Amino acid sequence: MGCDGGTIPKRHELVKGPRKVEKVDKVAELVARWFYCALSQEKLRRPIVACELGRLYNKDAIIEYLLDKSPDKTPMESASHIRSIKNVTELRLVDNPAWSGDKESIKGDKYDDLQCAHFICPVVGLEMNGRHRFCFLRNCGCVFSERALKEIKSEVCHK
Repeated sequence: MGCDGGTIPKRHELVKGPRKVEKVDKVAELVARWFYCALSQEKLRRPIVACELGRLYNKDAIIEYLLDKSPDKTPMESASHIRSIKNVTELRLVDNPAWSGDKESIKGDKYDDLQCAHFICPVVGLEMNGRHRFCFLRNCGCVFSERALKEIKSEVCHK
């Protein structure tokens, strides 16, 4: 049973301290935010839309969410603020020439570099991998890094 005189317990065996809270890996969180749809948790693929909160969605996932009128549908927290397709903006993204894509990892035996992004800023060339802040213009859908918008300092889209 223990504590019968044959053993001497240590302090850490008798006193239980507060449990440590698990910390979320910031790199994994950024990868999830920039590489996966916030609604369906699938990989982002074109056409990509964004809401006013800055969350990225696959357009077909948003359309399916809006068309599902069943009463037993549970409201998704990530898209509860979206009432119509007018609440999202389709993004005009620029492909990254350094991104090899899913062509090489057909079998799943290739290392996926999470720092190399599928899209880049057309002005500065920063990758959209979560390390830098990005903004999109609601009227045209063009996506720029925050650094590029500070350099341009104009209200009109550069395209």
